[in-house]
Amino acid sequence: MRALRILLEKEFRQIFRNPAILRLMFMMPTIQLLLLPLAADYEVKQVKVCVVDFDRSSYSQRLVHKVTSTDYFQLVDYTDSYDKALRYVESDEADVVLQIPEGFEKHLVKENEVTVFMALNAINGVKANLGGAYLRTIINDFNGEVRVEWLQPHGMNAQPVIGVEAINWYNPLMNYKIYMVPGILVILVTMVGGFLSALNIVKEKEAGTIEQINVTPIHKYQFVLGKLIPFWVLGLVILTIGLIISWLAYGIVPVGSLLTIYIFAAVYLLAVLGMGLGVSTLANNQQQAMLLSFFLMMIFILLGGLYTSIDSMPRWAQVFTWFNPVTYFIEVMRMVVLKGSSLFDIRWHIAIVFLMAIVLNGFAVFNYRKRS
Repeated sequence: MRALRILLEKEFRQIFRNPAILRLMFMMPTIQLLLLPLAADYEVKQVKVCVVDFDRSSYSQRLVHKVTSTDYFQLVDYTDSYDKALRYVESDEADVVLQIPEGFEKHLVKENEVTVFMALNAINGVKANLGGAYLRTIINDFNGEVRVEWLQPHGMNAQPVIGVEAINWYNPLMNYKIYMVPGILVILVTMVGGFLSALNIVKEKEAGTIEQINVTPIHKYQFVLGKLIPFWVLGLVILTIGLIISWLAYGIVPVGSLLTIYIFAAVYLLAVLGMGLGVSTLANNQQQAMLLSFFLMMIFILLGGLYTSIDSMPRWAQVFTWFNPVTYFIEVMRMVVLKGSSLFDIRWHIAIVFLMAIVLNGFAVFNYRKRS
């Protein structure tokens, strides 16, 4: 083990002699965790709506007031010209057009039904879909209020009314930062660990020092361990910095045990670093290593379940997530931070990622060739 100790001493000295790595350790977690959660907001507010009211009745004005009184909609114009409203959409000044037909109140009272028209600016598909969903919900609520008024002559309720109260488990206020920050922290640890380990061995090749190491009696597994352990420690340090920033900036304190997070992170880093070292053994220079690791990281991150729900992915993508270590860490972070899950609850996640770590590090050891 003396050879491994010497390798570790060499690697740690190289890391702390490189100011770029030290800046990366402290600046990247701070910047990424402070900026990304502010930008990655799933909640859509201030949907710009233009109302075309051909009826101008009391009921149509009540509907318009109900729409514009929420924080989700911003009234651009209240007009009686659909062409004018369409020009707002074409100039990107309006996201949704609500058209209330002539005779809206008369048909609603006499015929008990009426149709309104919505036009959505689908260039921004997410905002259009959510804005349309919000608007349909408000119209349904308005419809329910009108029907309740008609069913209550002389203060008597002619039909039972069911009230529904919803409780949001684990995130009562639906704060998207509590949902996003743990996943962003996973991406941070993955990128730092994956990129730095991918550049490690190939730097030795470019510097020519790999030939000096190859003529020593050091075993291949000792060489890979010597490259893995320093970045494994570095990854845990970055995770610690990220958790501290999450607490200071957003007040996020895991409901579960920090020990559970660190145990899984330790196993997860073995898998990610093994993948990076495998890339480093394949590449002949740093450019190749960076391109290959960037390609793999982008696939793992985009199909990891942070930005897109896995349940909404096509079947082939859902199968891919079974072999994506990022998927398991994001799920574990949310389970522990939001739900307070224990080691028993994530036992299968640990087992699967540990198996990935064995395979990836085994490939790195097997693919590393000692040449005199």
